[in-house]
Amino acid sequence: METETTPNIPTESHGHGMNGTDKGRAAIKTQFLTTKEKFHELLDSGGKGPNEDKASDDAGPKEKAEDSLEEPQEKKFKVDPDEQESTGKQDSKRMRGQNKSRPHMKPTSYDNRRLCPSIIQERETKCVYGDKCKFVHDVAEYMALKPADVGEHCYLYDTFGKCHYGLSCRFAQAHTSVDLKNLANEELVKAMEGKTPVRNSLDKDLQWRLRKKVVPFTVSDAYMKTIFKGGHKAGEGWKKAATAENADDCCSAVVHSQCSEGEKPQTTDDQGTEVSQENLALVKTIGPLTDADVIKLRQCERKQVDFKDKLYLAPLTTCGNLPFRRICKRFGADITCGEMAMCTNLLQGQSSEWALLKRHESEDLFGVQVEGCFPDTMTRCAELLNNKIDVDFVDINSGCPIDLVYKKGGGCGLMTRTNKFEQIIRGMNSVLDVPLTVKIRTGVQEKANIAHKLIPEMKKWGVSMITLHGRSREQRYTKSADWDYINTCSQLASPIPLFGNGDILSYYDAMKARETEVSGIMLARGALIKPWVFTEIKERRDWDISSSERLDVLRDFTHYGLEHWGSDTQGLEKTRNFLLEWLSFMCRYIPVGLLERVPQRINERPPYYMGRDYLESLMASQHVGDWIKISEMLLGPVPKNFNFLPKHKANAYK
Repeated sequence: METETTPNIPTESHGHGMNGTDKGRAAIKTQFLTTKEKFHELLDSGGKGPNEDKASDDAGPKEKAEDSLEEPQEKKFKVDPDEQESTGKQDSKRMRGQNKSRPHMKPTSYDNRRLCPSIIQERETKCVYGDKCKFVHDVAEYMALKPADVGEHCYLYDTFGKCHYGLSCRFAQAHTSVDLKNLANEELVKAMEGKTPVRNSLDKDLQWRLRKKVVPFTVSDAYMKTIFKGGHKAGEGWKKAATAENADDCCSAVVHSQCSEGEKPQTTDDQGTEVSQENLALVKTIGPLTDADVIKLRQCERKQVDFKDKLYLAPLTTCGNLPFRRICKRFGADITCGEMAMCTNLLQGQSSEWALLKRHESEDLFGVQVEGCFPDTMTRCAELLNNKIDVDFVDINSGCPIDLVYKKGGGCGLMTRTNKFEQIIRGMNSVLDVPLTVKIRTGVQEKANIAHKLIPEMKKWGVSMITLHGRSREQRYTKSADWDYINTCSQLASPIPLFGNGDILSYYDAMKARETEVSGIMLARGALIKPWVFTEIKERRDWDISSSERLDVLRDFTHYGLEHWGSDTQGLEKTRNFLLEWLSFMCRYIPVGLLERVPQRINERPPYYMGRDYLESLMASQHVGDWIKISEMLLGPVPKNFNFLPKHKANAYK
């Protein structure tokens, strides 16, 4: 449904409805407003009697006006009520930010008695662990303990022709024979043969080599030696070596390939040469020597990415997972990026960190974001990614505001450590064959912007694109993004593309952002609240999406989640957990048809309101217990020992 409105929307509401005078409060049509008590009464009743509620609202407009203007009470924890002894300002202060001490329930805790993989995969040989195996081998015993199936149709079986989770699948009845054998649709299996929907997985051999620290980083080591040779500026020796005709080649592996007549690969001591040759033995060389092996690509010869006028889905920690990115791609996102990955964890071969680099086949323009604070680890990580995964660009996170990262010198901390920042950028550029991008904030302190000083320097250091979030680290999300400052920085960055980020929730916001000189727009919270914002921007309209359509979006997310994390109990509960994290943002969306003034602002808080149907009201609830109800519509009832506390402050469920 397209709502006819003018592009020039006033920044402040002037008497739009009874709550139009409240700053920071969304303007909702009067007939939909209600009180907190009536709102929760409707949800608790399961949607019975909404007409009586509306009639009572019309009968007492004055009373309703007073109640609707009341600020919803501050959310309180249910997991630890003993902590709620203090009240007033201390209580409200504690409720801001993240739940750093929230309980982390491992998905395995919901499935203590798991079936042995040898039986799930129907191997001909018996389990190699024999009696020492910790899993269940008695199928009858497992089926008696297994929770009831969630549905009659298995998404994996219907899509790929075979579900690899077999009897452990929570939809097993769709592909299990009478004699408890896993069925397969041979036509679908044959059609999917050879296809790899998800790339960038960590293979066991590479993981073992990373853990044993036997993976060679010859190019990175060559760059680091130029830094330690005594150059006062970052990479001074490196820049001299790159321009000198007879200097060592920037890629030490290439130099080794040229030294066929006993010539020393590098002008270093004997010990350094021996280590270099030892590392070379671990490099697998296949096929003839090509130009790519002996000639390093110049900047203009690297893979080029057209960033101009693109819609960029921001790398979102926790919520920016692969299933969510697939949803956003379907709605029109042009560029996607994996969640922030710690470079040290990647170099250690941690499976959980490498999972953040996975790329779906629908992501045609995809990058990964890495975080680190030292040139050696960041350069080695870039070399590793360049050789092992398929990406279109690599992004440096120098905008993360959280204390864990900042206090170590990473994230926003890099913006104040310019020497290290330069070394990192030059080092990563020296080992990458794809563009290197950087994401920054306006600065660290609220009234001390430094991005305009860094951007001209980053142009010299060789970045291919810059993304600027229009807030400082201290601001977080308490104030609006400074798009005037973003515009100033975009002029300084030219001709390098600069993307603006902050407060984009509608196509009106996007149109206003495009009036600046930015090359493109990055969306973060706006995409979490309403992922169809990409469609709205491209089609230049407001989409009054119905509650059933929104439920279909959530259902697709659960399907993608079961495909990504698994359809057994462990994968299903992991999918539920990420669904609930997403719903903690999505509940902030207000349907277009209910708004007194279009569009909704990203920092406007919705008052209590009744939706046009029960499901729309349920989706408007900011109580996690109601999010659980939505998840149970899609993934079945929660386990008995289930509890959930969102990453960001909200009510707990236990």
